[in-house]
Amino acid sequence: MFDLDSLIRPNVRVMKPYSSARDEFQGEARVMLDANENSLGSAGPAEFNRYPDPHQRAVKQALAQLKGVAPEQVFLSNGSDEVIDLLVRLLARPGQDSILSTPPTFGMYEVAAALNDVALERVELDADYQLSDEGIARLIASKAKIVFLCSPNNPTGNLLRPAAIEQVLRGFAGLVVVDEAYGDFADQPSWITRLAEFENLVVLQTFSKAWGLAGIRLGMAFASPAVIAYLNRIKMPYNVSENTQRLALAALADTGRFEAMRQELLQGRETLQAALAELPIVDHIFPSDANFLLTRFVPDAGAVYRHLLERGIVVRRPSQVACAGTLRLTVGAAVENDALVAALREFEVAG
Repeated sequence: MFDLDSLIRPNVRVMKPYSSARDEFQGEARVMLDANENSLGSAGPAEFNRYPDPHQRAVKQALAQLKGVAPEQVFLSNGSDEVIDLLVRLLARPGQDSILSTPPTFGMYEVAAALNDVALERVELDADYQLSDEGIARLIASKAKIVFLCSPNNPTGNLLRPAAIEQVLRGFAGLVVVDEAYGDFADQPSWITRLAEFENLVVLQTFSKAWGLAGIRLGMAFASPAVIAYLNRIKMPYNVSENTQRLALAALADTGRFEAMRQELLQGRETLQAALAELPIVDHIFPSDANFLLTRFVPDAGAVYRHLLERGIVVRRPSQVACAGTLRLTVGAAVENDALVAALREFEVAG
């Protein structure tokens, strides 16, 4: 049975969180002299001399309406990297506990484990980049505090089977973190819709992909109010800037723009996949539910990578053994996709 309090590090359960000036006073006042801000203004935009809302209430309210959850179920972070690190620090004791990942997958889970002196248990995905029955059994049997399941997965691009994730949610004693950074590109409901069923579920999303706001560094976590309350206890006081909050609110007020970009990228993925499939140097294009295509090249993906670099085209070369011989190709603007395909055709001619 899932028991959140028993999973939390003992020192976190009893710690008193930092109380910022904006925690102790909220609202407007004629004279504000409580936070040691510069009352003369700023060297930049005039409004940025004051500290931002430490709990990002306006953004959370807008997100709650969009996602169909309560504001108390939303946590905002300086990119998804921050909340991944916070979750590890929240539950896993350095030098004692472990977390789980399912490689090949997003490398930040391993980095967070190493940074926090926490062991990383690895349960490899199968040849189709899915959780096997044996892998599910290993996850459920583990004493790790957290399992990170990236779906759609990075760098493979595919969704993990929902039935497999559900098995883990029902059997694993720790937190199950479903990382949906690429979820907006998938034809499947978000796991946010299942939060009421699973106390141990945390869903990560981001403004960096479909929203086109990688530069503002805003990640999202959705979970039970109890999990969110613990994250608020250990986060830095002002972890999301005023500028980021304003830009996020502007984006959330224009969901039409978001949907138009999402549809354009989905169409671009389909067009790029069709063009790649016609190239003899392309051995296999893996199914994608994300905004990229993991593609296996023959005879030498490294040579293809260097050829593209020489032509000013940068793609990603996955380092995981299970992705040997592949390149991860982000779906770009139509002109960028055309340039990529043209350069690949040049490689064939030169070869």
